[in-house]
Amino acid sequence: MILSDVDLLERLEVGDLVVDPLDDIDMQVQPASIDLRLGEEFLEFQRTNISCIHPNREEEIGQYVSETHVDEGDEFILHPGDFVLGTTKERVEIPPDLIATVEGRSSLGRLAIVIHATAGIVDPGYEGQITLELSNLGTAPVALSPGMRVSQLIFTELKTRAERPYGVERGSKYQGQRGPQASRLGDDPEFERDR
Repeated sequence: MILSDVDLLERLEVGDLVVDPLDDIDMQVQPASIDLRLGEEFLEFQRTNISCIHPNREEEIGQYVSETHVDEGDEFILHPGDFVLGTTKERVEIPPDLIATVEGRSSLGRLAIVIHATAGIVDPGYEGQITLELSNLGTAPVALSPGMRVSQLIFTELKTRAERPYGVERGSKYQGQRGPQASRLGDDPEFERDR
């Protein structure tokens, strides 16, 4: 069952669901979702001379990713064909009986801005900011401003609470993340022999 605004406000008040900071409840809590805002940090993928990206080689990240900080009130220009990692301004804590789905706002979709490529699920037990996979599929650059509402979380109640929620005990790679995080695919067990 998807949570309505009534359910969301109740869970936020009790404190088992956390979205922080939630500066404007009337604007951010929608009929069946919570709007999240764009943070100030971005990881930009650079065109480099490396032959390819090896997902299991974390030491290569610095060769193709650079950090950019944009203050609230300024603009980050997302050019056609670009892909960058952004972050939500808000930090979330998802209780073990909920799963959240990250969706882009339709107003940005109408400008050809995609908010997530594949990582649309926020698991039960997750705590931290959410990395956004931003792409411009259009033909014109689009100005994005930190603090603007860019995504929404839709919460679905699980039939039963997760027995093994996302977290440190499971070795979850992104638990507690602050700011956008590059891929940690190389930490997956199937790449253990490469380490």
